Amino acid sequence: MIPRILVFAGSLRTGAYSARTADAAMKELALQGADVTRISLGDYALPLMDQDLEAEKGVPENALKLARQIAAHDGLMIASPEYNASIPPLLKNAIDWTSRVRRDGGRPFKPFEGKVAALCSSSDGAFAGVRGLYHLRAVLMACHVEVISAQCSVARASEAFDEDGQFREERLRHQMTTVCRTLIDRAAMMSTRVEP
Repeated sequence: MIPRILVFAGSLRTGAYSARTADAAMKELALQGADVTRISLGDYALPLMDQDLEAEKGVPENALKLARQIAAHDGLMIASPEYNASIPPLLKNAIDWTSRVRRDGGRPFKPFEGKVAALCSSSDGAFAGVRGLYHLRAVLMACHVEVISAQCSVARASEAFDEDGQFREERLRHQMTTVCRTLIDRAAMMSTRVEP
């Protein structure tokens, strides 16, 4: 079985290091034989999570669309920046809204159930955004996502990529290779994919 992996970044900033890291992950996953879908959270614009808004209008359509994307894949590769040693609000809000999706077309629907995720981080600082991944890992586990232990954290990200978007350092290339291989293997083993 060829696992399907959904790849996205936790930032929409022009030139975001997390987007470049997500692109590097996408290339490596494809090289290792995965069926890869790269999306932008900007295509799933959502209001701030608000239970009063949910009670009044229901779960936003974009949350349902994102939930369907997640459900249609075996695994997730998330590349995240770090905001104040934690998860960026764009990413947290997307996860929070998507986790509120409980039904689709009248049938029970749990988009995160049984999924496997790999995490990457990036920062121009020496900590490489790794502190935010602790919080992201906890949030995903609360959504019943299995998060693999291997991860790739890119420090001094403004200097980490060459002109082709590849990592300059062998250490980072090795980390990404390991993360992608582990995600592919685990996603193939755990697949509960829901076809659209």
